[in-house]
Amino acid sequence: MTKHPASTNIVAKIAKSDAEWQAQLSPEAFHVTREHGTERPFSSPLDHELQPGTYTCVCCGEPVFVSDSKFDSGCGWPSFTAPAQPTAIESSVDTSHGMRREEVHCAKCNAHLGHVFPDGPGPTGLRYCINGVSLNFKRSDDDSTG
Repeated sequence: MTKHPASTNIVAKIAKSDAEWQAQLSPEAFHVTREHGTERPFSSPLDHELQPGTYTCVCCGEPVFVSDSKFDSGCGWPSFTAPAQPTAIESSVDTSHGMRREEVHCAKCNAHLGHVFPDGPGPTGLRYCINGVSLNFKRSDDDSTG
């Protein structure tokens, strides 16, 4: 697996049934976050979001990435060099689609966010390739999530 910041603190988990998640999320967000789906590349407006702010998990509202670590990788999904906090995400091996990748998910609710690859820029050398539909964005000067 890729070396990324290790989680040393235990995060209190959120557990809901599929029916509860379906009632809360759009069909696409449910598919991506709860069924490990992927949105179409270049389909998320968050791929081009340039304002300062925080990206939160669409399922639980936990901050998972910040704009300071965002960069344009050209891959069609929002990309980041590091999580908001080392404890914000967890990872596991994903062997779907005939390849071995490192999946990243929200540490609090286990929502599938995307994957991390070892081909990013400094300072980490990592590219967290994240489905925009799995995120909400809160501008630094805004009190609402959107």
